[in-house]
Amino acid sequence: MSSVPKETAAKRPRHREATLYQPLAGAGARDGAAASAAEDGDSAALLAHLRERALATYETSELPVWRRSGFWTTSYAPLDLGALEVRHHEPATADAAAPLPDAAARTLPERPRAGRIVQLDGSVVSIELDVSLAARGVRLCSLEDAAAEGSEAFARWYSKRLTADRHKLEAANAAFWSGGAFLHVPAGVVVEDPFEIVHVVGAPGSAQHARVLIVGGPTSEFRVHEYTLAESFDGQALHTEGFELYLEDGARCRLAHYQDLGSAEIYDSTTRVVAVGRDAFCHWLPALLGGHLVRQHLELAVMEAGGDMAFRGIFFAENEELLDMFAVDLHEAGPSGGDVHWRGAAAGSSRASMEGLIKINPGAQQTHTYLQIHTVMLSPRARIDAIPSVLVSADDVSASHGGSVGELDEDVIFYMQSRGLDRTAAVRVLVEGFFEPVLGQLADEPLEAVVRARIAEKLAAAREDIEAYAAGR
Repeated sequence: MSSVPKETAAKRPRHREATLYQPLAGAGARDGAAASAAEDGDSAALLAHLRERALATYETSELPVWRRSGFWTTSYAPLDLGALEVRHHEPATADAAAPLPDAAARTLPERPRAGRIVQLDGSVVSIELDVSLAARGVRLCSLEDAAAEGSEAFARWYSKRLTADRHKLEAANAAFWSGGAFLHVPAGVVVEDPFEIVHVVGAPGSAQHARVLIVGGPTSEFRVHEYTLAESFDGQALHTEGFELYLEDGARCRLAHYQDLGSAEIYDSTTRVVAVGRDAFCHWLPALLGGHLVRQHLELAVMEAGGDMAFRGIFFAENEELLDMFAVDLHEAGPSGGDVHWRGAAAGSSRASMEGLIKINPGAQQTHTYLQIHTVMLSPRARIDAIPSVLVSADDVSASHGGSVGELDEDVIFYMQSRGLDRTAAVRVLVEGFFEPVLGQLADEPLEAVVRARIAEKLAAAREDIEAYAAGR
């Protein structure tokens, strides 16, 4: 199945409101039939069965609406889902990959890379992989190809922890995804340069359902950079994504996401799950820097003893944007470690909510983790929620959290001006410095430069608003 059925306005389902976010906690989408197909290594049967179940959910469920705090909601009600379609393009070939879409060409840094896969709307249009890595068993291909080839890693891990029945857009992703990205780094393989996974929404009226599955074999080490981008256009579009990364025993990965959907009316519904095995480690840093409505569920789970993780993130909302994020630090076994640190800003009339949850399951003894969320408002009309919480079901643990919502410090700005900076430069330095404790942990200069440049653009665009805010105080 590769396109979304049309819906007339009269048949469009009414919207139901959900009030609480819940962790996936390893639920997955598999039932008995799916588990049997996976055990047999029948990837095609597994995928067909899960698509069929997701389609049934899609046809009977409603577009989601979530209440956030007491003063606003995250609602997809304005999205005309029936007017959207999955658009396809000429696929990549072994000898003639398509040129990069304009949004990717403008954004991606020139740098060494291990491989790159690019999806435009509903089609993978470009794939490249270092030949020396291919010779060592590294596999980078479309997810459709991985399923068709009967990949053992696909059968074992696909939809192992991602659900497909919580709401209509999640079901749409599971039922209608096409192309997709699959990366398998075999046991013991160490890769220095990053793999790049690129998604581009190309035109109004497009529904892009992206799907990613990454598996790191035992003791492998690698980096992944994912970019979610859009061309400039007027009109509605949709990006949904289901992302899974599994690290087997002793594997290590540095994962970064860069999202900037620009000023178009693009609705985003994304769920990303990272699961860490015994003695494995993941450093995960999403940078969410633009989108009309962005709702993301981000879950990092330590599955087995000795697992460890560092979960970092930044966000910056502007204009009328709405960013709604739920980040879960889940510990299923101990001893384990965790450290979650997010920073965000909001300008214009934007709204942003960052809800973080530490969840420690029974038996995950000797878990040590800390969650902090710090945010700054750059406009009197902006709204930010920073909501840290802890749910602990074990008694030999240390888990704590903190959060803050603040404003620019005028005393600090005055001090910087007294040392020769004009006000604009002082504000830029102050905000960039606010993000630096997280941004510097990307440990990748080309990607850091891309993120810093986008933050600088947002600050320049918000200059008048920031000045008015300061004058009003």
